[in-house]
Amino acid sequence: MTCLPGIAPSGYHYHHARLAIDKYAGLRVRAAEAFAASKGRYGYRRVKAMLRTGVSEKAVRRIMAEDGLVAHAPKRRRYSSYEGETTPAPDNLADREFTARRPNEKWLRTSPGSRPGTGRCTSRRRRLSRWQDRRVHGRFRSRRGARQPDARQGRGNAAGGVKPLVHSDRGCHCRWPGWLDLMERYGPARSMSAKGCSPDNAAAEGFFGRMKTESVYPEHWEERTRDEVLIPVDDCIRWYNHERIKRSLGWMSPVQYRQSQGMAA
Repeated sequence: MTCLPGIAPSGYHYHHARLAIDKYAGLRVRAAEAFAASKGRYGYRRVKAMLRTGVSEKAVRRIMAEDGLVAHAPKRRRYSSYEGETTPAPDNLADREFTARRPNEKWLRTSPGSRPGTGRCTSRRRRLSRWQDRRVHGRFRSRRGARQPDARQGRGNAAGGVKPLVHSDRGCHCRWPGWLDLMERYGPARSMSAKGCSPDNAAAEGFFGRMKTESVYPEHWEERTRDEVLIPVDDCIRWYNHERIKRSLGWMSPVQYRQSQGMAA
């Protein structure tokens, strides 16, 4: 085309750029829709995976930055709640290796707390006890939103006939005599993190870190009562299991991945 009017290609591209034509106009709309569908939780990598486009990650990142589509990011801080040993603990058999060849091979557990804002006892925390085996098992209500760590929260998790490696932090709820009796009765191997070392249980701790970053802080859970917190926790777990895509799973959610492998969701 540049030969017909007798102009140099560089001149054509110079004047074309001055027209300010946005070649990513359609992509901007789709990126905004994907970002909104994730409730503002996805960064440019996951947005690109949802768009299934040949455009580079850098282009998607630039588009999101220009349009103010900024995902919730965690605040880095050093913290340790370790206050000393209470009873003898087993060795760290997991050794930070959280991958598994099949379901129910490794179970990870931790029970952090979330502080509600209003209600009769604002200083109390709700605690969520749950197991993780690629996906988060169970709903919050079935895991008993307790006001303090309670070993009975995990009593119903000992599945007959299944003997996984059970890895947890060093919380008192995993040292309760009744819990130890369940472990001995059903035979799973027990494993615990090192003293005050959350990276030893990174896969389980990471879920709660994402939940706090993507839901608790931006949605201001501190303004809700203890009972009102039950609903967003259930929603967050359902989102994580059924919709939140992961690079390690080929940009599928845990449930989608299990279904693609012919496993029951």
